[in-house]
Amino acid sequence: MRISRCWLAALAVVVAASAQEGLPGTRPLVVAGDPAAQMVEAIHSYLDRESALSREHRATERSAAAKRETLRKIIGAVDPRVAAPALEIGTASAAAPETARGGGYRVYAVRWGVFEGADAEGLLLEPLGAVKARVVAIPDADWTPEMLVGMAPGVPSSAQFARRLAENGCEVLVPVLIDRSDTWSGIPGIRMTNQPHREWIYRMAFETGRTIIGYEVQKVLAAVDWLASKPQPVGLAGYGEGGLLALYAASLDPRIRATLVSGYFQPREQLWNEPIYRDLWGLLRDFGDAELAGMIAPRALVVEASRFPEVAGPPRATRERTGAAPGGTITTPPWDAVRAEVDRARPSFESQHAAGNLQFAASAGGQGPPGTYAALRGLLRALGVQPALRPAGDAPRDLRTKFDAAARLRRQFDQLVAYTQALIRKSERNRADFWSRADASSPERWHQTSRPMRDYIWDEVIGRLPDPSVPADPRTRLIFDEPKFRGYEVMLDVWPGIPAYGILLVPKDIKAGERRPVVVCQHGLEGRSRDVADPKVDSQYYHRFAVRLAEEGFVTFAPQNPYIGADRFRQIQRKGHPLKLSLFSFILGQHQRLFEWLGSLPFVDPGRIGFYGLSYGGKTAVRVPPLLDGYALSICSADFNEWVWKTTSIDSRYSYMLTQEYDMLEFDFANVTNYSDLAKLMAPKPFMVERGLDDTVAPDEWVAYEFAKVRRFYTKMGIPDRTEIEFFNGPHSIHGVGTFAFLRRHLHYPE
Repeated sequence: MRISRCWLAALAVVVAASAQEGLPGTRPLVVAGDPAAQMVEAIHSYLDRESALSREHRATERSAAAKRETLRKIIGAVDPRVAAPALEIGTASAAAPETARGGGYRVYAVRWGVFEGADAEGLLLEPLGAVKARVVAIPDADWTPEMLVGMAPGVPSSAQFARRLAENGCEVLVPVLIDRSDTWSGIPGIRMTNQPHREWIYRMAFETGRTIIGYEVQKVLAAVDWLASKPQPVGLAGYGEGGLLALYAASLDPRIRATLVSGYFQPREQLWNEPIYRDLWGLLRDFGDAELAGMIAPRALVVEASRFPEVAGPPRATRERTGAAPGGTITTPPWDAVRAEVDRARPSFESQHAAGNLQFAASAGGQGPPGTYAALRGLLRALGVQPALRPAGDAPRDLRTKFDAAARLRRQFDQLVAYTQALIRKSERNRADFWSRADASSPERWHQTSRPMRDYIWDEVIGRLPDPSVPADPRTRLIFDEPKFRGYEVMLDVWPGIPAYGILLVPKDIKAGERRPVVVCQHGLEGRSRDVADPKVDSQYYHRFAVRLAEEGFVTFAPQNPYIGADRFRQIQRKGHPLKLSLFSFILGQHQRLFEWLGSLPFVDPGRIGFYGLSYGGKTAVRVPPLLDGYALSICSADFNEWVWKTTSIDSRYSYMLTQEYDMLEFDFANVTNYSDLAKLMAPKPFMVERGLDDTVAPDEWVAYEFAKVRRFYTKMGIPDRTEIEFFNGPHSIHGVGTFAFLRRHLHYPE
């Protein structure tokens, strides 16, 4: 059969086109749906699975002391309390020191020291007769001590367990907790927020390795310090947020003989669904409520299933007040869920021959108020108070005429804010101490001795996942065929079900055997790979910088990072934190796989792969190349600044304290590192900052201040030519002038 030359020519064109559908050595990529959204959902699936499995992975063989030390760090209860705190009693009038009088006891307004510059306030209920036991009674966050005693409305008489304990011979101390309103959350004159007071304090404290939970546990333990100086046994009783504090405090302090937890105890694997001020870094890796209960054994614990304080989310957003983390609910779990978590704790008590010391009580099938007869009786018996409970008396009457509970709460709020801000001011010195362990006498010594710091940041601040665990199985598809380059969509497997995705641009003039440098071009918040790598897209932020570099002859790769999808991606942080993981835990693993694959391409020089990212991509520039071996340089555009100030400031309009970016929080970041320290980890490799004068991410002064530390470091190390900053007259965008020159010079292209 004879075949015409025209047909053969046409066939040759088809074959050539088919050969270009994907890169050699890769399978064809078939994309169905949105790969960015699918990536986010894949990470969610991983976190959901790991959260559910977390109880099976918790270590049980460690000593009680080691567990307590871990728990202290997780909740941030790490600051020394004042020694031998004294109880200062206020007076209702010149004639009588007591605030109120009840049946067989008197009530006093009191305060006691906790930290230098921060104290606790509340009420002391003092029996008129012999004291049989001493109890810290902790209300829910939205209950004042007066409500729990019956001196103010808001709590049904049957739930006023503080006065019930006093009526039965206990000395009772009732602390004030920070509430869930938003009155003082914000920066007056700049912007106010709808963040609950607990969230406002949590945000700034989290960066210093503290939490509102840790602060208030310390207040409870400072009360125990005072009570334990007397001969009678000490107990705790708490409801709602107070139940949380009672459980944690009793887990930490063996001096507490008996504890009642009401309206809190339950399976904790859905912690991310609770209010953000309950967020605890790495909690689920070591503890659920059952494990905390096990730390109390063989001491007594009474768990009461009662109606939880229902919380539907933060205060309502208004035009004047926004910025709270959305969601965050507290709902009453089924009675059997509480009972099941109690049953998980039983082996810890049984193994210490204390099975009877773990008691379970239920109020109206788990739907009633706290402080049932059975629960209070169990607590009192464990404290050695044997007779049956006396019938409840009348509520005491407040003798004060000008008392202002809001003013007291404001004092408590302001003190914790001031204490945290003082920690932030001290954090620069703490960072200096942390980094002093590395030897900066030469580039070689620095690279070698800074490795432990690099590993610590990855492990303890960002959170480390296992290395990529499945073959890459690269799939590619041709999507651009431009005069100077071809563009391919690329999909790589990283972990089971979790891919890396992006767009690779390959110049057409690469000669056989030639190996070109690569620039990884990273988009920012809510961005996509096409924003930087599509020749037909000219974003006001990115200006096709991956395309422009490819046209200059660089191979470029634009990864899709998972910070897309509004709160759906931010929830990755909420789910990840209790597992000691973050968004960048996944991004780092994706870049491990990406770097490995790029270096395997025959036209790529693996020793000349640089990174250039804008905005959230600039955040990536100081968190990925400094921690991964291999990147030849890093450029941070439109993000570099004094990050500790950015996340914690309470006097600047640039502060993330005012906005919904709760995904920016990193536990104990302030005491470990800042942007200049992360940049120094690039040394001796080059590092550059690109900064628009009109960029509203931060003021020029913050950027210049933080970069000055980087410039000094590189200069003192004898490599000043390897770092620079370009200020340009423009906004939050890629400028691509000094940075492009920096890439040409340090990636040696053209050669």
